[in-house]
Amino acid sequence: MRRVVVTGLGAVTPIGIGVDNFWNGVKEGKVGIKPITRLDATEYKAKVAGEITDFDPKEFMDVKAAKRMDRFCQFAVAATKEAMEDAGLDMEKEDPYMVGVSVGSGIGSLDVMEREHIKLLDKGPNRMNPLTVPLMITNMAAGNVSIAIGAKGKSLNVVTACATGTHSIGEAYRSIQCGDADVMIAGGTESCISPIGVGGFAALTALSTTEDPMEACKPFDKDRNGFVMGEGAGIVVLETLEHAEARGAKIYAEIVGYGATSDAYHITSPAEDGSGAARAMSNAMKEANVAPADVEYINAHGTSTHHNDLFETKAIKLAFGDAANNVKINSTKSMVGHLLGAAGAVEFITCVKTIEDGYVHQTVGLKEADPECDLDYCQGSGVNMDVNYAISNSLGFGGHNASILVKKFAK
Repeated sequence: MRRVVVTGLGAVTPIGIGVDNFWNGVKEGKVGIKPITRLDATEYKAKVAGEITDFDPKEFMDVKAAKRMDRFCQFAVAATKEAMEDAGLDMEKEDPYMVGVSVGSGIGSLDVMEREHIKLLDKGPNRMNPLTVPLMITNMAAGNVSIAIGAKGKSLNVVTACATGTHSIGEAYRSIQCGDADVMIAGGTESCISPIGVGGFAALTALSTTEDPMEACKPFDKDRNGFVMGEGAGIVVLETLEHAEARGAKIYAEIVGYGATSDAYHITSPAEDGSGAARAMSNAMKEANVAPADVEYINAHGTSTHHNDLFETKAIKLAFGDAANNVKINSTKSMVGHLLGAAGAVEFITCVKTIEDGYVHQTVGLKEADPECDLDYCQGSGVNMDVNYAISNSLGFGGHNASILVKKFAK
């Protein structure tokens, strides 16, 4: 199996556009949750979200291209542009058939679906936008990224709800390992703060009803009452170690393990004993030949829902045994909300930056932990520490579990 390294990072998030802005926000404990403006939330149970209010697609692509993409695709292309520039990857010097794309979205464009459905009912089918379908479908994030950079290799659209971003990076890692590609552009993107998105998740009683943005997302807290929707994108450049070294690329970190399982239990709840998520973490550690005691940090799925936080805690205890009491755990969602299909990708970037900077951020909003959530969730402040191994976890509706183990690079 070929070694796979991370050489480029790109992010569009509610606390900053661009990785530097995002990471500075993380270190400051900045909260990007605010009252919803993308719709009139008066009659909705959920009043706040992790909206991105300062994104201008024209800064990242021409106007014509932007009009042929909906917001979730624009986010993906913008983050890809940053990641490619960060990696110093020149497509004119690459075999385009060995550069692939693995970019997923959990939902695609609800905005387009809603807008065109209203037009259909009010004005009839002949007045619908001819681009309705390509603007709406989830695979167009990967398609638009491929078109934007000229990548002609494998192009994947993984859709596993809230595990999409992590699975997308994991499957890109596997593609490079087995020789399908030398380089993969990988990650996730989402933008569905819309009437159906907010109303649907609220009807499921999954969203926080707290109106104070600073109190709405409180992972592992005894008073947590649901997740907060967010939007954004995270994109990374992965390549073989040999390829990265040959072109003199900066190497951020190395992926050394990937675990993917299914709970086969319930459409929205994780397995109550945490067994599925535990096996994903264990599989990632087994592949890397790493013991639980060697892993210093876990970026948890940490949604701020009762079931997720409790059952993920059980999963960590099951996978780590006694070492669970020593590992640092946090939730990036405490600052940006739940980016759904983009969450795992942005959280993977957080793991990479944590390793690079030697800083584990606090779980913002956590004031008093649930008695059954009794591990170290970095309450109150971040921690300056050396991190050699970090795990990023994602759990998706339908029972999808994904864990990626990333390591500080060493030859």
